[in-house]
Amino acid sequence: QVQLVESGGGLVQPGGSLRLSCAASRNIGNIYDMGWYRQAPGKQRELVAAITSGGITNYADSVKGRFTISRDNAKNTVYLQMDSLKPEDTAVYYCKVRAGWGTLNDYWGQGTQVTVSS
Repeated sequence: QVQLVESGGGLVQPGGSLRLSCAASRNIGNIYDMGWYRQAPGKQRELVAAITSGGITNYADSVKGRFTISRDNAKNTVYLQMDSLKPEDTAVYYCKVRAGWGTLNDYWGQGTQVTVSS
């Protein structure tokens, strides 16, 4: 069974930092795009950052210059370094991985809560 295991969420004060991790199980197949999404209460899920297999990154305007996405292909893991956090960054963060052995599928993590509050 394919699994994505997220970690690193929590409570942080405004201006603080957190690092999220998402590790995919080995049986997921060949990994292509990896990304992070978030969903705040009462809002739709939105893309935060994404990274291709070649390392090309894409960020939501609201996080540019503050968040950094990276990946370790040897560990099947994607990271999201979040700096200068703001209260409006509060949300459940989900990783998404596009992968497969032939046909590609999108797999989602279970979500991790990030709360930015003083």
